[in-house]
This record gives sequence, structure tokens and C-alpha cells, in this order.
Amino acid sequence: MNSYAPPLSRVCNTQLNCRILEIGGAGHGLKLALAQLGRSKRSIISMRDRSKNRKPLQRGRNLSIEAIQTVQALKRAKKDTSSLERVFESKVKRLLKFDLIAVLRELQRQNQAPLALQVFEDVRKEYWYKPQVLLYADMITMLANNGLFEKVELLFLYLKMEYNLEGDTESFNAMLRTLMEFSMTGLAMECLPLMKVVGCEPDKSTFKILINGLESKGETGLAAIVRQEAEKYFGSSLEFLEEKEDITPSYN
Repeated sequence: MNSYAPPLSRVCNTQLNCRILEIGGAGHGLKLALAQLGRSKRSIISMRDRSKNRKPLQRGRNLSIEAIQTVQALKRAKKDTSSLERVFESKVKRLLKFDLIAVLRELQRQNQAPLALQVFEDVRKEYWYKPQVLLYADMITMLANNGLFEKVELLFLYLKMEYNLEGDTESFNAMLRTLMEFSMTGLAMECLPLMKVVGCEPDKSTFKILINGLESKGETGLAAIVRQEAEKYFGSSLEFLEEKEDITPSYN
């Protein structure tokens, strides 16, 4: 959404109640106007009601009117099974690909885990659906953050069953971080062979997340197994394990 900047004269007359011409120079007046505008904005932000801690819908090129209405309808109906089914039939199933993915992303952003999971299951049924590790990594992270570990295991099972899975090393690493953070070491160990199946080469971060994570949890036996695998790629000297890990995925 493009921001709108009102003319300086309007800002001075209607918002700041200042008169630049009387101050002695347009440059000095502009600085004063911007300073006062900044203070005005800060005071507005401090007065905002945060009691409901609600994230606003992101309206614009990333979310159409149809997608916004669908998200709102889903949230209103989520406590009633019959109403929720009607929303899925009347709105969700009629969305185009772009809007359906936008709804899923918006529900993830608002941490609406159960609703996002239901929409994700609908996405998987679409004819255009192409399984991607990144989409699974985002879903697994959201579910784990909400303590829905049984759902995490279910999605990981879906992931292993996907045909023509599109994966990349960074997405796998993001998923590994989540699994290790929540002590789901069994699933984390399954990621390494799954990467090879889909043609993704593990990198230094992959082994670092696994080895350091396993060792920190006392899983020395499993860590030793992963170390042996890492040596096949990087030799016996694994000095990178001591390097500081950058936990911010590059695609964000």
C-alpha cells in the first residue's frame, strides 16, 4: 500500500499548527515540523489500546478483499463446527490459488494454528498444489509454538509421504531448528535422510544444528552418528561447530 504524504503547508496548518514563514527560513521550519510530527506520532502510538493484543489484517497487494473476508469469517466461526464447515464450503473452497495461500499465510501470521491447519489440509487437495518443505517448515513451527506436538508429528508424516517434494537446504534447516528447540529429536534425525531423498545437500548449518542440539540434550550417541556423517562431507575437522550460528533464515 503506497503511503500518502500531505503537502507541508497542510501539515503545518492542520496538524502541527505552526507557521514556517515566521520562524526564519524554510529549512529550519521543515526541521521543526518534522520534529513536532514525530512527537505527535509517538504520543498517538502510546495511547493505542493494546488490551486485546490483536494483529490487524494486512490489506493490500498481499491480501485481497476476498481473502480478508474469508479470514474474518473463519475467525468468527471457529468455535462452532457447523458454522466453520459452512465458511469452508461458501468461501474457502471458492478462493483462487493466490487468495487461498494468502489466507493460509495470514492465519499463520495471526497465530491461528487450528484454522491454519485446516486451510493447509485444503491446500493439499488442490490440483495446483506442489509440496514444498518451506510451507511445511512454517506450519510445523507454528504448531510447535502452540504446543500442538501431535499435529507436528502428523504433518511430518505428510511431509515424508509427499510426491515430488520441492525442498531446499535452508528450509530444512529452519525446520531442524524448530524440532531441536522443542526436543523432537526423533523427527530431527529423520530430516537428514529425507534431505537426501529430495536431493538437498546438508550444509554446515545442518550438521551444526543437529550435533550441537543433540549434545546439549545429552543425546551423545545420536550426536556421534551425525558427526560421522558430517565428516563424510567436511572431513574430520569440524571446526565450524564452534562458530556462532545465525538463526535467521535467509528467505525471511
